[in-house]
Amino acid sequence: MDRKKSISIKEIAKLSDVSVATVSRVINNNGRFSEETRKRVQSIIDEYGYTANMAAKSLRMSKSKTIGLIVPNIDNEWFSQLVLKIEKYFFDKNYSVFICNTSQDEEKEVAYFKTLDSKMVDGIICISGIEEIPTNAISRDIPIVCIDRKPKDHADAYYVESNHYSGSYLATEELIKKGCKRIAIVSRNKTLSVNKQRLEGYKQALKDYGLKEYTELQLLLEPSEANYEGARKIINKLIKDGIVFDGVFATNDWRAYGVMMGLAENNINVPDEVKVIGFDDIFISHSCHPSMSTIRQDVAGLAYKAASLLMDLIDNKEIQVDQRRFILPVEVISRDSTK
Repeated sequence: MDRKKSISIKEIAKLSDVSVATVSRVINNNGRFSEETRKRVQSIIDEYGYTANMAAKSLRMSKSKTIGLIVPNIDNEWFSQLVLKIEKYFFDKNYSVFICNTSQDEEKEVAYFKTLDSKMVDGIICISGIEEIPTNAISRDIPIVCIDRKPKDHADAYYVESNHYSGSYLATEELIKKGCKRIAIVSRNKTLSVNKQRLEGYKQALKDYGLKEYTELQLLLEPSEANYEGARKIINKLIKDGIVFDGVFATNDWRAYGVMMGLAENNINVPDEVKVIGFDDIFISHSCHPSMSTIRQDVAGLAYKAASLLMDLIDNKEIQVDQRRFILPVEVISRDSTK
């Protein structure tokens, strides 16, 4: 046989002395076959350089073996960790992943939805981003699973999220238990469910511990400023305005780090004069000085739940109503910034 010529599954079966069905099972790593059979078939595949015709296979199976992954900011370490784990899950299932970084641009997200639709993806995972999912931009009924993104009309939505309300409550409680009385929150001024839950958890903790809620300590940054630099600037302004505070809960670790740098610039000691806690437990939280207390999310759990839920939808498995939404617990990581 001419080895330059593409070999078929039928020819592989003949050379391996097995059935076509067995060759198919080996190629797809699906079903039962012995290790000896796998090695025999694989040796023929390797010898003749066989590659599956995925386009033809997609037409037969009505599946492209691809998914789309919408992420608002791939530079954000927490999002990157999530993307890596989701991509690995699907790679292990022989799926390819189109990673679409929207830079938190709604028009860009709509364009990506249209592109993913044209590429015939089997499903889409949306991480955070805008509340309204642009389903009107797609022509097919594509299964969609959201992470940390509760759509406005979420009665029939599939989503997975951390317990943001509990996390912000625990963060505020950590500061209260360490003696803080006037606690500021540094968050993003956006109506996304994540932002609302974290603000509500903060307020409820103050209420439950009998502490006054000060509106001047609710520092809600515009999306374009809701970063390290924005947090540093707003803490500098708070100090300049003479507003007293002894604790800060920043709703992500980079904002918390910006707060700590702003305090350092004003010779305010952390944790002796002001205690600080963040959210996410990314690299900066344990590498900065002093080390930062934070709320740890279960990144691996979020990735697995979302990916496996989408896989079930792609495989047309019946999903019970109570299996459409998952809320994963979080935990406090106490470090030097709240000692």
